[in-house]
Amino acid sequence: MQAKEKNLLVILGATAGGKTGLAVQAAKKFECEIISADSRQVYRGMDLGTGKDLDEYGDVPYHLIDIAEPGSEYNVFQFQRDCFAALEDVWQRDKLPIICGGTGMYLDAVLRGYRLIEVPENRQLRSELQPLSDKQLREKLLQLKPEQHNRTDLDDRPRLIRAIEIALGEQAAEADLAPLPELRPLVFGLRWPREVLRQRIATRLMQRFDEGMIEEVQQLHDAGVAWESLEFYGLEYRLIAQHLQGKLSRNDMVQKLRSAIGQFAKRQETFFRRMERNGVDIFWLEGDEDPFARLCEVVERCF
Repeated sequence: MQAKEKNLLVILGATAGGKTGLAVQAAKKFECEIISADSRQVYRGMDLGTGKDLDEYGDVPYHLIDIAEPGSEYNVFQFQRDCFAALEDVWQRDKLPIICGGTGMYLDAVLRGYRLIEVPENRQLRSELQPLSDKQLREKLLQLKPEQHNRTDLDDRPRLIRAIEIALGEQAAEADLAPLPELRPLVFGLRWPREVLRQRIATRLMQRFDEGMIEEVQQLHDAGVAWESLEFYGLEYRLIAQHLQGKLSRNDMVQKLRSAIGQFAKRQETFFRRMERNGVDIFWLEGDEDPFARLCEVVERCF
């Protein structure tokens, strides 16, 4: 499919909303390839806990899934670099890429062209920052990046120092950064009524338990991934790890997960609204009103 004006489709939305299924339908109809924008689906062996749903893809080519080892750290800089490389690869084969995912920071980094660089450790800077209190570090980071939205960076001291290090490194190297690829995206957002999404989250969670999500976390730990590392990889891994260590009963773990995933979905929706305020045009599709048919109408009008 040749793009006349747009050269990229994007499908974003909250967790459990059905983004992957919609992207696969679109990919089959328009001969596209899918690029995942999910901060956890990059890790091999972390399938059920990240909701990869690989069986949905069938013969549709996909990118940026299973590209990092569990226990390693994959960040927004690496995603932007890898996503731009994947886009160029798809375009070179005269195909239309679909970026599909719910990690707002990853999506925003690509769509709004964050100027990111690989910043090495700066020991002198770290020594200078060490005497500062957590509050002073937070204030310094927010001065450097007033739009800072990653709460983990603000709440965790080592990540706070690293975020300051990166922000200063980006400022110093800004003049030498290479141009980014030209994107002409058509961005779709998939959304559901709040109560419906809450039920979808609960249903999907129980399906993943039935499919062996607890066993998956145990296998990752048995393979050498520390409990502390597992807790870093998101809600499912954090709470299941606590359950497997005897810190939470199964019932408490399930209830906490349902609540926490629902709150996470709200934060995703808040982030997408912020993206809109910052200039990203999102065409919203209602999940209970045949979103695929509506997507096709819009795509065919724009190509």
